[in-house]
Amino acid sequence: MKMNLAVLRMWVAALFFALAWSMPAHAELVLGKQYTLISPPQPTETGKNIEVLEFFSYACPHCFALEPTLNPWVKKLPKDVTFRRLPAVFNETYRTYARIFYAAEAMGVLEKLHPAIFNAVHGQHINLGNEQTLLEWVAKQGVDSKKFSAMYTSFEVDYKTKRADQLTRSFAITGVPSIAVEGKYLTSTSMSGGNEQLLPLLDDLIKKARQDRGGKS
Repeated sequence: MKMNLAVLRMWVAALFFALAWSMPAHAELVLGKQYTLISPPQPTETGKNIEVLEFFSYACPHCFALEPTLNPWVKKLPKDVTFRRLPAVFNETYRTYARIFYAAEAMGVLEKLHPAIFNAVHGQHINLGNEQTLLEWVAKQGVDSKKFSAMYTSFEVDYKTKRADQLTRSFAITGVPSIAVEGKYLTSTSMSGGNEQLLPLLDDLIKKARQDRGGKS
């Protein structure tokens, strides 16, 4: 009986390793299923680096849920890849949150406020879409509310918000979070099958973009 059990274990181990060697490390990218082509391709803003552009909104609970998974991945990106965020604009609510994003960016407090805004909207259910509530909340974060108000209504923020609206349409974004790679390839958490599955898919799209440039994957 002991010999039979030992032989069985050896067969199981052999079968396991045979299956492991026969399976690819990553499934091949499937156009139309895991990603789509952006038509026409859009210009990037990252110079020589490959651009990974996340269309998101503070109004979106799925974007909020993606943050803990996405942020560690962003910190480990190769030197030839640059990650950017762009607030999608679908309606007036999304437009308001885009203005908040650009006002914080213009004041140099985006890194500080970005996670706090998400938490306020989805964790604490604070209506930052209301300007008075927004300014009171900003002051509690240690940011000058008068300066923030002036920036929120500034020409600069108005221009960038209109530009975000235009880019949302140019990239044919219909939902968030959506992520564009090199202005050519578009994917999302719904196409990847989940937050965790999105990251290896993005890695593969970055490799594809690198190959397009004639570089090593």
